[in-house]
Amino acid sequence: MVSDIRLGLEILKKHIAIAPEKPGVYRMLGDKDEVLYVGKAKNIKKRIVAYSHINKLPNRLQRMVSEIKRMEFIIVENEAKALLVENELIKNLEPKYNILLKDDKTFPHLMIDVESDFPALRKYRGARHDKCKYFGPFASIGAVNSVLDTVQKAFLLRSCRDSVFNNRERPCLLYQIKRCSAPCVGRISKEDYHLLVREAIDFLEGKNAKIQEQLAELMQKASDNMEFEKAILYRDRIRALTNVQSGYSVEYADIKSCDVIGLVRKSNLVCIQVFFIRAGQNCGNVPYFPKQTEGADDAEILEAFLSSFYNSHIPPKEIVISHEIQNKTFLEEALKTHINTYQKGNKRKLIDRALENAAAAIDRKIALEASVNANLCEMKKVFDLPRVPQRIEVYDNSHIQGSYAIGAMIVATPDGFDKKQYRTFNIKNPDITNDDFAMMKEVLTRRFEKMTPENKPDVILLDGGLGQLHAVHEALKNYDLSGIAIIAISKGPDRNAGKEFYHQVGKESFSLPFQSPIAFYMQNIRDEAHRFAIGTHRKKREKSITKSRLDEIEGIGAKRKHDLLNFFGSVEELSQASLKDIEKVAGISKKTAEKIFNYFHS
Repeated sequence: MVSDIRLGLEILKKHIAIAPEKPGVYRMLGDKDEVLYVGKAKNIKKRIVAYSHINKLPNRLQRMVSEIKRMEFIIVENEAKALLVENELIKNLEPKYNILLKDDKTFPHLMIDVESDFPALRKYRGARHDKCKYFGPFASIGAVNSVLDTVQKAFLLRSCRDSVFNNRERPCLLYQIKRCSAPCVGRISKEDYHLLVREAIDFLEGKNAKIQEQLAELMQKASDNMEFEKAILYRDRIRALTNVQSGYSVEYADIKSCDVIGLVRKSNLVCIQVFFIRAGQNCGNVPYFPKQTEGADDAEILEAFLSSFYNSHIPPKEIVISHEIQNKTFLEEALKTHINTYQKGNKRKLIDRALENAAAAIDRKIALEASVNANLCEMKKVFDLPRVPQRIEVYDNSHIQGSYAIGAMIVATPDGFDKKQYRTFNIKNPDITNDDFAMMKEVLTRRFEKMTPENKPDVILLDGGLGQLHAVHEALKNYDLSGIAIIAISKGPDRNAGKEFYHQVGKESFSLPFQSPIAFYMQNIRDEAHRFAIGTHRKKREKSITKSRLDEIEGIGAKRKHDLLNFFGSVEELSQASLKDIEKVAGISKKTAEKIFNYFHS
């Protein structure tokens, strides 16, 4: 290895001589251009010089240097761009010496469209838009529902969709129970409603005391003027805010917006726990288990986590971490935030809380993995598999009398369900959508056409009986099935869970011991496939139902459709309208109006 390190150092020094002294990303490549490592730097040359001090590197990075055959550089505008490019390359290439983070979570937020005439407060997931304000993230839907409930009671903002808001003629139930000010029917002026919006934003940003003082003054003023109904309304809003404050923890009270991140190493596992603190409230916590951490110290792992995590999540004003990191200044400039650690005070207590939860998460993971591994070993024995399965693909179909037919595939591994590998298959042949056997044939054939050595399954589990099993074997007879076990699972007597029958070609069908761990495991992965198939089918059906008949009229785009529905309220009303009424809609020419009228009356 010594000679390899010397060769790697020589190659490294040649690239140091030509490396740019600018911000960017560097790639270290090995044999056959295998990507060994991807890194970022404010100054590429200065950063890669550190790898030439071989005695200061951990064993893991010494091995990496010994494998270097060449390097590549990408110059970018600034630190933020370098962080973005690095994360994209790591995500796509999965270099063998980078610490990898599996982050497929999206967190719910609260959103207010501040540019709307009467902004609504809604739960939201997805990409952000500049015209809206967002509050969060919340680690669970329960946390966001709790805050939404409070804000509705205290600030009476609407939560309905614009299509409902624009077509209401009388207040809804939320107005009756004092959770909305009914702007839809003019029960509040635009100016007064926008005042409520500003107060809600102040509350969600942690300015609670100021709001309560203002409400107390308004309540007293209304009472002095004998406007008792208005005074009662202010009183109820003050109570809602007081209830929230009484639930605040002292350790969060002086914290406006921060994430608290703690790292624990235990039993050869590393867990990073993230707590979201917003406006003096704990919005929940989430554990992460980064991969390829062997040989990396805690500071390196934590830095890699920050780079990856905040590439897909908006950083708060402050990030509180349990360990000091080397490139703190670079990350602060790239993420536009402050990164700190504390040795005392409330924020130190929060770090300790995060560390305690990280350690507990490792204990839970070890227990869960032991259970899953035990079930996989038992599965190998029960189904006479050549090895303990590492990839199990489970298939199910869903349709309603042949309509909206889909096939679904889920993937189970020793680490649990791999949701990034889930797939949906829209049934292409309309003649088979009422034939489950034929549908399963089409799905498996399409799957095997795209199979590679990397995604080859050990087990294929079908939701069905012998008929499904033989149909799939017939469909796949021209493919290499070596090392793949195909198993069908059918309902037991009286369709009782736990009494299912299992079928394999050339073997006698059998059921597993009732309520045994392996029986529960098989039911669980079968039920996950069923859940995914049903959920995907429902989405397809709902999308079809909500598709407007206006989409079928040539020349009617999103804006004209919006204007027509706002004017008439529904497609049904539009279909019964006269030609003259259609011509009254802004943006609808006489020619277009005739086209719409003829579509509904031809």
